Amino acid sequence: MSDERTFIMASDRDIKEGLTTDVYFLRTVSILKSEGLDKTEVYAEFTISSLPKEYPWGIFGGLREVAKLLEGLPIDLDAVPEGYVIYDRDYYGIKVPVMTIRGPYAEFAVYETPILGFLAFGSGIMSKVARLRKIAGKDVLILSFGARRMHPAISPFISYYAYMGGCDGVSCVLGAKFLGKKPMGTMPHSLMVIYKVMKGDHGLAWKAFDKVMPPDVPRIMLVDTYWDEVAESLKAVEEVGSNRIWGVRLDTPSSRRGKFEDIVREVIWELKARGYENIKVVVSGGIDEEDIPGLVKAGVAGFGIGSSIANAKIVDVAMDVVAVKKNGKWVPAAKRGKFSGVKVVYRCLNCLVDIVRLEGETTPKCPKCGSPMKPLLKPIIRGGKIVYDFPSPDEVRELVLKQLDKLSIDKKPWE
Repeated sequence: MSDERTFIMASDRDIKEGLTTDVYFLRTVSILKSEGLDKTEVYAEFTISSLPKEYPWGIFGGLREVAKLLEGLPIDLDAVPEGYVIYDRDYYGIKVPVMTIRGPYAEFAVYETPILGFLAFGSGIMSKVARLRKIAGKDVLILSFGARRMHPAISPFISYYAYMGGCDGVSCVLGAKFLGKKPMGTMPHSLMVIYKVMKGDHGLAWKAFDKVMPPDVPRIMLVDTYWDEVAESLKAVEEVGSNRIWGVRLDTPSSRRGKFEDIVREVIWELKARGYENIKVVVSGGIDEEDIPGLVKAGVAGFGIGSSIANAKIVDVAMDVVAVKKNGKWVPAAKRGKFSGVKVVYRCLNCLVDIVRLEGETTPKCPKCGSPMKPLLKPIIRGGKIVYDFPSPDEVRELVLKQLDKLSIDKKPWE
């Protein structure tokens, strides 16, 4: 393949032209057109084939990209809004459609592949961050440092959905720009090393950081480059001033870490013993769910998390045609193992319980509180036009945080 582009990655145009699809969809469209079936309308639904094994629930993400992709096509799209909790099965064990498309199959068939990618990855990131947030609590700082752990072409995507999933900020410059936020981060070890070699004192890097950075950049000093973490923390505070430093960051390599919680406790204790109890401790370096409880208990005020966010397990989403329009009527039709027919997903917004019913069936009542349930999926596209007013990233993030108050880390709300 001859291509003048430097990097091997898809452009917006490539995706819109169907070049990132699986080839069998192109062949399918060709066959339908040849046989005069390209105008056949279908009802296709997207369900969760599986959540990561330890997840009882997920958070829906990727819809913004899907809407942009399908805009202008002669289809109707309905979906769970971004940021809503989602399940693989409802209260009665029926698979839950999180998104549906109605329209001529040949018009959107080539987009099944990128649609599934958007939803699987976007939902995977938001679900992972929501879990991290649930475990850490709302008052602990969580920054997404995931840009370096994934292909740079999608690092803004990771940052965007990590923030909506519950992160307080992101380090990726372009990701922050999409969010309308300022990127957040501290300093790298390379800065400390250069000052050590060129100036003879790596501590001068802290002073330079304080001198050069604008006032709105928090003074969080990296304190594990050469010396013991306690010694570097004290040196940073004493040289820059406790009234100027917000906190210190420990990024100790695992090979030298020992018990990370004990190192944190020691740093906090020694700072407090000298009157620096206002100095916060932020940690980074391979942090995941199992690390957070002990570190929070030890006194950590914030986390920089990269790999576990960028490499979040996907939410496995599948698309299936479950009804075909013939002579103006929807004919239930699905492959084995799937539930055919046009459906309505109901939710109790108080209990976060879902029930799936066939279109035309009576509205169910919540099996937990007895109140009438509401249809969950919202109109996103009608006749090719986006009719849904997408909320801001801040509004989506706030929705996620509110739902977390009602969710358990290890079971569905009705279990």
